[in-house]
Order: sequence, then structure tokens, then C-alpha cells
Amino acid sequence: MGKGVSQDFSEAVEWYRRAAEQGNPKGQDNLGYMYYKGDGVPQDFSEAVEWYRRAAEQNFASAQYNLGSMYYNGEGVPQNCSEALKWYRRAAEQSYAPAQYNLGVMYGKGEGVTQDFAEAIDWYRQSAEQGFAQAQYNLGYMYYHGKGVTQDYAEAIVRYRRAAEQGFADAQFTLGFMYTNGEGIPQDYAQAVEWYRRAAEQGNVRAQYTLGLMYTDGLGVSPDYIAAHTFFDLADVNGQEDAGKARDRIAEKMTAEQIAEAQRRARAWKPKKWEELKGPLDRLR
Repeated sequence: MGKGVSQDFSEAVEWYRRAAEQGNPKGQDNLGYMYYKGDGVPQDFSEAVEWYRRAAEQNFASAQYNLGSMYYNGEGVPQNCSEALKWYRRAAEQSYAPAQYNLGVMYGKGEGVTQDFAEAIDWYRQSAEQGFAQAQYNLGYMYYHGKGVTQDYAEAIVRYRRAAEQGFADAQFTLGFMYTNGEGIPQDYAQAVEWYRRAAEQGNVRAQYTLGLMYTDGLGVSPDYIAAHTFFDLADVNGQEDAGKARDRIAEKMTAEQIAEAQRRARAWKPKKWEELKGPLDRLR
């Protein structure tokens, strides 16, 4: 949307509506999304559900996924995990990767269905084979913790790395953690710092805090109190427990000028956002 022309949500809504009223499922799905986001029309979850449903009943996978998400989150309809599962499954059976991922989450958590780690892994794998980063990450989680599969750090590393290389911050942090501890891979602090940095740049608070520790202790990098103070400060602002205390301890070893520079860097910092996916569920914990 907005490629080659100025972005005009109202105009887009008008064209989507014309297509939707003629029964075009893609137009119906897009119109539902505009109502969901409140782009070009007042936000209206009930209206979004109506258009998603019309497209979903025509077996349009994206709309089935979106309708499932509305039921899962209780937006525009009463929350109903069984209905969410039904619509996710219909989309997943058409090889729609986000729906396969969400179906895996629901099997992993036992939401709307009996908990079944093996079934969760099967859906994660199908989604991951299409390159869906969150599914790669969750598959790594299952191998790391031995849920539904034999525990295998090396296979977990493979999956985490694939997600990390796609820019998924949680996977980048986890890969850094495994390099730090030498789990499934030779211990390598420099590699750990690199992955922590990539995650921290996206605002991952655990990575920011851990990067502060690495700079404090000179693990994988030269000791740098200004950098450590900056990352502790960022982590503290984002709610990381003990980050403020760590920042204050390192400040005792710094000059007033160094502290001022660290604070300037923290104020100037802006996160680099990974492309957001439409309506994904929380990752399995």
C-alpha cells in the first residue's frame, strides 16, 4: 500500500469495499484489516470480524487466520479458544505459515485442545520449513528443553540461528546466551556479544542488560564503562530488574564526564524495529 502513490487509507478502504461487496475474498480480508487497525475508517473490531468471516467462509487462508486471532484475543467476539483453533486449523491446512505457528502454540499450551507437544512440534516444523522465524524459534525452544523431542542443544542452535538470522530478537538473545554458556556450540564471548548487540538494537531488554554485563567484565569486548552504563540505563528504563542497581555500581567507577556521555547515548538511542507480523500469538514459554 502506498507504493508509487501517496498513502491514502480512505481511498484504499473505498476500493477494498467495492471488491468486498462483490464477494472478492481478498477485498473482504483487507477491508476487515482496515477496520481492525482503524485505517481510513473508525476502528471497529465487530466490523472487522464480519468481513474476515465472509472471506474465511470462502476458504481464504489469511482471513481464516485473522478470524482465528479475533476469537483467540476476544476482539469483536467473545474469547473462544475452540473457535480460534478451528479457524487456525483451516488456514494451517492450506499451508498458511502464521496459522501453522499459532496452531503449534495452542497445542503447546493446551489452549482449546489437549496439550500435545508432538503435535505442536509438527505444526512448528511445517511453519518453520516455510521460513517463519517465530516457528523456528519455538522449534529451537522445544529441542532446547526436550519437550516432545529428545533434548538436543545442537538442533536447538540450528533453529535459533535460522530465526536470529532473520532478525528475530528473542532468537538473537538466546543464541548469544548459548554462545556465552557453550551449550551446543563452543563457548565464544565475541560471538555472544555480536548476537546480544543485534537483539539489544531492537530493544530486547534482556540483551541490553546482558550486554551491559559483558562490557563491565570485558567478556568478548574490551571493558567499557560508558557502554555498560548506557546499556544498563536502557534496560532499566525498559523494566529489567537489577539494571538500575548495576548502572549505579558502574557509575561509582566513572567520572562525571563519562556518566554524562553514557546518559547522552542512552537519550539518543532509538530501537531498530524488526518487521512486525500481523497478529502473532505470544511465543511458547
